[in-house]
Amino acid sequence: MQIILLIILFGLCLYGFNWLMGYRKDHITIDFDERYTDFREYIKAIEDELVEQGRKVSYKGNRNFIIDDRSYIFIERNVSMGGFPVQRTILKPEK
Repeated sequence: MQIILLIILFGLCLYGFNWLMGYRKDHITIDFDERYTDFREYIKAIEDELVEQGRKVSYKGNRNFIIDDRSYIFIERNVSMGGFPVQRTILKPEK
């Protein structure tokens, strides 16, 4: 019985971590090796990466992007992956 509870708890933790990290339907996630402290440079890096992916993108200000004619909100997460900090960009579609 305890093993089943541990498996369920592990599954819930894994699901919660993936949810926080932006692995959801229609979300766009980008990981940058370089850390951006200047917000303008960060926005430019996001735009450049999305254009490189073949998307049409424009920044509207206040963390709002229009990507392929759809509105997205920009969320930043800083995560340690393998002992190295990774700057994760999550673009969440607006409802």
